Amino acid sequence: MVFSRLKTRISIFVVVAAAVLVLVTLYLCKPDVKFVALADDYIDHFYLPTNPSLSTSLGVHRYDDQLEDYSSSAVAHNIAQLQAYETKFQAVNPRQLTEQNQGNLELLQNNIRGSLLNLQKIQNYKKNPDFYPSVLTNAAFVLMERQFAPAQERLRTLIAREKRMPAFLREGQENLINPPRIYTSIALEQLPGIIRFFQKDVPAAFAGVKDEDLRRQFAESNARVIQALQAYQSWLQKDLLPRSNGDFRLGQDIFRQKLRYDEMVDLSLNDLLAIGMANLRHNQEALLQVAKEINPNKTPTQVLKDLARDYPSPDTLLATFNNSLASLIDFIQRKHIITIPSQVRPTLEETPPFLRAITFASMDIPGPFERSAHEAYFNVTLPEKSWGLERVKEFMAEFNYPVISIVSVHEAYPGHYVQFLWLQDNRDRIRKIFGASSNAEGWAHYCEQMMLDEGLGQEQGPRQAALLRLGYLQEALLRNARYIVGIQMHAGNMSFEQAQDFFVKQAYQTKAVALVETKRGTMDPTYLYYTLGKLEILKLRADLEKKQGAAFKLEQFHNDFMRQGYPPLKIVRKALLGDDSPVL
Repeated sequence: MVFSRLKTRISIFVVVAAAVLVLVTLYLCKPDVKFVALADDYIDHFYLPTNPSLSTSLGVHRYDDQLEDYSSSAVAHNIAQLQAYETKFQAVNPRQLTEQNQGNLELLQNNIRGSLLNLQKIQNYKKNPDFYPSVLTNAAFVLMERQFAPAQERLRTLIAREKRMPAFLREGQENLINPPRIYTSIALEQLPGIIRFFQKDVPAAFAGVKDEDLRRQFAESNARVIQALQAYQSWLQKDLLPRSNGDFRLGQDIFRQKLRYDEMVDLSLNDLLAIGMANLRHNQEALLQVAKEINPNKTPTQVLKDLARDYPSPDTLLATFNNSLASLIDFIQRKHIITIPSQVRPTLEETPPFLRAITFASMDIPGPFERSAHEAYFNVTLPEKSWGLERVKEFMAEFNYPVISIVSVHEAYPGHYVQFLWLQDNRDRIRKIFGASSNAEGWAHYCEQMMLDEGLGQEQGPRQAALLRLGYLQEALLRNARYIVGIQMHAGNMSFEQAQDFFVKQAYQTKAVALVETKRGTMDPTYLYYTLGKLEILKLRADLEKKQGAAFKLEQFHNDFMRQGYPPLKIVRKALLGDDSPVL
């Protein structure tokens, strides 16, 4: 009896102690609980509803029948909402949060501030005519590309979106005041392909739907979209182009703000430029040395031309890419580069027709919240069957064998695809949604250099290793030029023509590539994030290796990096190094 009473008292004590422990834990974690509730409120009641196309691509399908709204009333309402959320997040004391949530707080605050900067100062919706048809293309594409629901159901939501599209284009005509002429010209270049997309690709994606009433509704809504796009095109050509006299340049102050909010980099533009120029010169010298090793009797330009002649036949291109994946996976595992969370490989396929004009290769991955359509596609663009022999040769030069290996590293192993696999397993909702291009693109670009530094290609002999390094350096110089041109053009220190010339003379690019890249730079001002991110990761790795000494392991570093999601490197440094040391 005494023993029984003792057991009862012990049991009661254990229950009470456990309850007290839970209460203490809840009390101590209360700031984190409140912060997560506020973050969920921002995501669920503002961020996702106001970005329905993005929500679809993330795998959140509550807003599949909605379309973005840039009417003056919607913009004013969104600005007010963002300002209200900014005030709420400013009231959160970061010192009371866990380290993870301290980083998440910064992520959300910068997302809000970046959104306000776009709506109030940059105002792409007022000065970029290409913005509106591009939104429509993406809104349709995210419902076409992935079979997360039966085709009939996805078509029904597409019809709902298409019904909103003509009004969206009319909003554009009301909003666009004095765009830069280059922006209006780019929009006019893009529109024929966008119109063909709705004329051919969208209907083809849903050709298997048998419901006659649904097909009739789609034919009507799609015809109205095409008509609205054609009217928009005519308005651009006849009305807007003659009065497009705006300036595409952001100016130094706005450029720095955008960089601070998007990538959490606070360096002065002069310091950033000095870092970029130093890396450009380093890569130029490396390219000269490698070209000399390959053929001392030719100039670097001549060696690069020789490199461009060594490519597979078009009908074996996909197979060549697929073979490269197998060898990369084997190399990663033998060298203990990084843990690959899944043995499922991306599916190699030809790039969809409506994307072929703007990309040679890309990784099409499902959203982190997608529950059913988990396939990832490695898209590779093939030459069109209607092309002549010379055009095919020119096109295939972009797919010479060394470049195929470098592209596979960047897009798949251990680049974007492996980072996506890690993100899928991340349990932090905020880290699944919010991140930075300097992390995602910086990681993929870093992987190109890292894999070569770890010996990729050396088993095939010195010449093959040198050719791989040459292919990487040509791509690295392209990213170096983006870095410098973006800063200089938008700071007002470089003209459009000077930027083109910079790509040709400093980065060994053709005039055609230089033109495309300079156009991109007018609209994507901070496309320095490839080189910026790579340099940030290299510095983080060096600092961590110095701190850990002999205990440093490359695979562990890469795995720990992946566990952070893809936030700006400032947040990753804090997590891995435990301090606020400079990212560059």
